[in-house]
Amino acid sequence: MAAPPRQGVISLAVKDKAMLHANYMPFIKGGGVFIPTEKTFELGDEVFLLLTLLEDPERFAITGKVVWINQRTSPGGRQMGVGIQFGGTDGVRLQKKIEALLGGYTRSDQPTNTM
Repeated sequence: MAAPPRQGVISLAVKDKAMLHANYMPFIKGGGVFIPTEKTFELGDEVFLLLTLLEDPERFAITGKVVWINQRTSPGGRQMGVGIQFGGTDGVRLQKKIEALLGGYTRSDQPTNTM
């Protein structure tokens, strides 16, 4: 019998649009975000995500699922961490907010932490 997924609390304060672009995962259904961390997670783990975007005073607190893992030895020297898929109606709202913030962002050639 498989062990139940571990749970954890993980947080990220996104300081600027370049950081948001580098950490947002638009290819994840429902949206997702990469969180730099040295904590160990497995795919499918549920996490409670606390996310602050740019200068916005609102802090998003949503449940998500680990769908991406960068190990310490990621190719291309990418940062160690995990990708979290947004869950629930707050996740949909968060995805729309991020996409609105990134609308018109012109540095789309900039490398990201995932792909």
